[in-house]
Amino acid sequence: MTCQMVYHKGNCLNTKKPFVRACKLCVEICPHKAISEYRELRAKQCTDCGACMAVCPSDGFVDRTLDKLHDYLFEGKDRTEIVLNCPQAIPHSFEIPCMGMLDRDGWMALMLLAEETPVTIMTGVCAECEDRLACATSVQTFKEVHEDWPEHAAIRIQVRPDGDAVNPQTKQIKNGAPRIKLTGWKQKSRDKIEEWLPNLTAEASYTVPIYRQWLLEALKQKTEGKIPFLALSVADSCTNCGVCAAICPQGALQKQEVMNPDHSAEDPAKEDKIMSLRLILEPQKCVQCGRCVEVCRPLALSLKIKAMSHRLLTGRILIHEGSPRYCIRCGKRIMDNKDLCLACSTSDPSSLDSFF
Repeated sequence: MTCQMVYHKGNCLNTKKPFVRACKLCVEICPHKAISEYRELRAKQCTDCGACMAVCPSDGFVDRTLDKLHDYLFEGKDRTEIVLNCPQAIPHSFEIPCMGMLDRDGWMALMLLAEETPVTIMTGVCAECEDRLACATSVQTFKEVHEDWPEHAAIRIQVRPDGDAVNPQTKQIKNGAPRIKLTGWKQKSRDKIEEWLPNLTAEASYTVPIYRQWLLEALKQKTEGKIPFLALSVADSCTNCGVCAAICPQGALQKQEVMNPDHSAEDPAKEDKIMSLRLILEPQKCVQCGRCVEVCRPLALSLKIKAMSHRLLTGRILIHEGSPRYCIRCGKRIMDNKDLCLACSTSDPSSLDSFF
């Protein structure tokens, strides 16, 4: 069976906006060491467990079958139950590569769907599966969601309900037919295809990850529904420097500057005065990569769980408004909560704001 994972280079945060510390979550999480540091996928080592997709905040790696899974989850109007099964469990309804492919948004989307239609996930004995590390990571994510949202609709998980062992060498695919082991030139041809396909970079590039789109689609049906969302928060220690907006690879954080209308451009040595700076957050685009938090010098930014509705998640929220500081001596912009810039401070050691 051909490897189902595909690399979306345009979605990778390292491609969108280079950062001093490159993201390597997919490389570090892969239990089979199937991803190189250059994001190349080794097909013979990949088991489609989906761990790379679950930890990637921006859909750098995506399973090719997600469109079919979306149709099953959202377009089955007359069904009485949603049933997902992994390859190690008895084929029952829709087969997913592994429970390890679900991230926080994916779990919450299932929880919202479970409010209307019961959701069951059938698995094999994960302790005996080669993808147990991916599954364990997903289960830990589920526990974190449960702690933040204890009143969510229940999701039922059954471990191999038939009680029979499944041969890991004959994983079941969507139509129920087992994998067939080929020999000779046919096997060589398949090996070559599996070597090529995973390393083909997908052309599609988008800002809102697929699981986030599903979450918003499920939440849209709940008029008064709210979910726990990890949103950006700004403290009073913010210096209004705007670096956080400049570093955001998703464009989820934007700054709006209000200039002084009385400023004269006749003196080129004089900086344009910014009267007010606003930080605008678009939650649906934020993938909680934490880069803005990491670069904030005054430690004014943090990610906190907040109850948010569909309207807030898909809107634009003013999270901070303040006025930048300028040196009281030379008038240059200051990025810290001080009265003097570095040049003026060093020229007057007796000053309270002295660099020394």
